[in-house]
Amino acid sequence: MTKILVDVALNNYAHAFSSPELPVLAELNRETYLKMSQPVMLSGHLQGNLLQMLSCMIRPKRILELGTFTGYSAICLAQGLQDGGHLHTIDIDEELEDICHQYFEKAGIQDRVTMHFGKAMDIIPQLNETFDLVFLDADKPNYSTYYDMLFDSIPIGGYIIADNVLFEGAVMLPENEQCKNSKAMHAFNLKIKKDKRVEKVLLPLRDGLTIMRKIAVA
Repeated sequence: MTKILVDVALNNYAHAFSSPELPVLAELNRETYLKMSQPVMLSGHLQGNLLQMLSCMIRPKRILELGTFTGYSAICLAQGLQDGGHLHTIDIDEELEDICHQYFEKAGIQDRVTMHFGKAMDIIPQLNETFDLVFLDADKPNYSTYYDMLFDSIPIGGYIIADNVLFEGAVMLPENEQCKNSKAMHAFNLKIKKDKRVEKVLLPLRDGLTIMRKIAVA
């Protein structure tokens, strides 16, 4: 995500009138931008606030996140966990483990988070859990595959949140002008639109966020 789809002034206004970042998140935000080659992958203040708010509303017992990066969104999501709840987070890049572990400890959630490194398609079948909340923020061409793999692991009333569904606005371009990722996200959006098993709302926040609630199994 390299483009801001919302007017910069409006985005700044929204920031100003939202709750401030938790100190640990502000510190992680700064370190990510100083040290990581693609810091824009971080969820950031406004989206992080929304993820935290949604998690606190849902009060999940189990959360699954696909795409840990430096751990910002995991910290946000973990704020809403029930007592005894747990979050599993998966990333392909093992080099991120140290910074994630460092900030999970600073946030006081280290005992409620399990980090997995490797291909999500290999790890998901090994988890054998039910998830009240799933956050999709991994490789875009496989969103539809992850959705299908996880759907039966989510109870009626459970939630799926998908990030980057607007992919810098490129999902609206003619197909011949789209890149691989924007084509995949547009296909995913069409899939969710047609799926009557979920209620859904696509929010034009940051790079696009779709919130889905499972209402039927078939």
